[in-house]
Amino acid sequence: METRTLGTNEADIVFDVQGPLATTNGRPPLLMIGQPMDAGGFRTLASYFPDRTVVTYDPRGLGRSTRKDGRVDHDPAVQAQDVHAVIDSLAAGPVEMFASSGGAVTALALVATYPNDVTILVAHEPPLATLLPDAEAAERANARFRDAYQCKGLGAGMAAFIAMTSWKGEFTDEYFAQPLPDPAQFGLPGEDDGARDNPLLSERSIPVVRYRPDFPALKAAPTRILVGVGEESAGTFTARTSAALAERLDQDATIFPSHHGGFMGGDSPYAGKPEEFARTLREVLDRSAR
Repeated sequence: METRTLGTNEADIVFDVQGPLATTNGRPPLLMIGQPMDAGGFRTLASYFPDRTVVTYDPRGLGRSTRKDGRVDHDPAVQAQDVHAVIDSLAAGPVEMFASSGGAVTALALVATYPNDVTILVAHEPPLATLLPDAEAAERANARFRDAYQCKGLGAGMAAFIAMTSWKGEFTDEYFAQPLPDPAQFGLPGEDDGARDNPLLSERSIPVVRYRPDFPALKAAPTRILVGVGEESAGTFTARTSAALAERLDQDATIFPSHHGGFMGGDSPYAGKPEEFARTLREVLDRSAR
């Protein structure tokens, strides 16, 4: 594992390279990206690809990557520029990519802007609220957990977030009539530590859920785009956004084992089925590369 830092005028981007560059097996590097998750979230998944050169990174302002632009928002278009710079710095040609959650939104922005950077993109459960038939209600549901966080802190915000992401189907009056859950029922702290900078719960990630993909650019790109969704996610917010994205790209979503974080291992409180997930990802990548 080699850790590198790419310095720009706006940020210092830290990324990890597992394996040789140039690659030795004829396959391009496999880049794994998330948002707001940093490189650490892919540690388990990367371990199942010892034969591949795997690259993971910390988005600007998260993990080890620091900002110099005076901003705190996580804009997919800005992050796409960073990912492009990382790919360019590898000097290994276009990459294959697995992108999760907000990272999948960044990946869509990357492919639309730099279509020759990525040969295969697996976009797993991007939270694209703008694509839903109940987009206005989805925005209100997102605002509900952000408001809980602003009013009462991390435990309240995360409990409201879990309730939102667990809800099946459209966000109806029934959903909004429910009281906000007690953080204790999820083992979350009830006290407020005063912080309001959580990248998931604060307003910093609003640009992620409000992003509108450039579908003409995506369809014109040479990149093979595949939309992934967890088998346990059926009916939830990100499963519905994934289905909507797949439909707009004239495909069916590819089913992956487990849930939204199904690739994460036992070092995560949200562990999934990483071995099964990695097997499916390998099959999808190998099949698409033929």
